[in-house]
Amino acid sequence: MIIQIVNPSFCDIVRAETSDVIGTHASTFFDDLTDFQDAWEKNTVIRKEKKFQRYGTYMRLVIFPMKDEGVVACILVDLTSEHQQREEMRRMKEALLLNVNKVIDKQMHIAQQIAGLLGETTAEAKVSLIKIRNALNEEIK
Repeated sequence: MIIQIVNPSFCDIVRAETSDVIGTHASTFFDDLTDFQDAWEKNTVIRKEKKFQRYGTYMRLVIFPMKDEGVVACILVDLTSEHQQREEMRRMKEALLLNVNKVIDKQMHIAQQIAGLLGETTAEAKVSLIKIRNALNEEIK
């Protein structure tokens, strides 16, 4: 797990010079080497997306063994901006949902108030009409 080759992008991500990275054990830059070990032992390609807390990045990893060369290669794709956009979109949807619920609650409250007022005026009108009807019935008799 000794790093043999890196590109400038990796050095930018880990904030180190190429000369400081090459020859260093991979555990210096990766908290968990299980995926590298699994790729080597199972001779398979591993694809994952994970957050690297120490670098403040969200990365896609493609890890694959190169048995002929005796190395495990890893391609890292920085997904930080896409991840941040998804998080921002999720927060916006959450805020929108909260506002929609507030509007629905307010509309229901207003509808209940209107229904209450209509109920009161309907009852008052009914009482008045019954009194008029009874008075007219008395006059007709």
